[in-house]
Amino acid sequence: MAAALHLASVTSPPLITTAEIAAVVGVSQGAVFKHFPSKDAIWVAVMSWVRVQLLAALEAAAGGAARPLVALEAVFGAHLRFIAAHPGVPRVIFHELQNPQDTAVKREVRTLLQAYRRLLLQLLDAAAQRGELAADVDRDAAVTLFVGTVQGLVMQSMTAGKPTSVKARADPVYAIFLRGIHQA
Repeated sequence: MAAALHLASVTSPPLITTAEIAAVVGVSQGAVFKHFPSKDAIWVAVMSWVRVQLLAALEAAAGGAARPLVALEAVFGAHLRFIAAHPGVPRVIFHELQNPQDTAVKREVRTLLQAYRRLLLQLLDAAAQRGELAADVDRDAAVTLFVGTVQGLVMQSMTAGKPTSVKARADPVYAIFLRGIHQA
């Protein structure tokens, strides 16, 4: 899976062959097919790994914060660090989302986003209970804006050809988001 993600950071995912994945891993193409019945199965496994690892990173970031809005900022940073460390992830996701069919990879992405939304809503609910969230904030909209902000930063860094630059622009962007939801 790491080999496929590495290749996706420099090559369009549909162009990556199982032979290339095998070469990166240092095994034969046949050995790849002993573990995965198809190329699609590799991408499902990759996305499953991403879902588990990213959610664990986000939950750890949130759990280490004393206040909900601090946890929210920690989640924002953890997500961007994850993407900077695994620049193939957005390429896999964005490629898959172009597929009009409901694929297993797309279902993994959907499961990830649903769990992510739940985490963000829990943090916003906790912030509201502490009086830190503006009373008129639409929490669903705030979650959409949060995720969209991360996606926008990622897209801009990919467009610039500098996936690790995503972290450099994060603080001022997050500050604007926070001003929009914070109780003054």
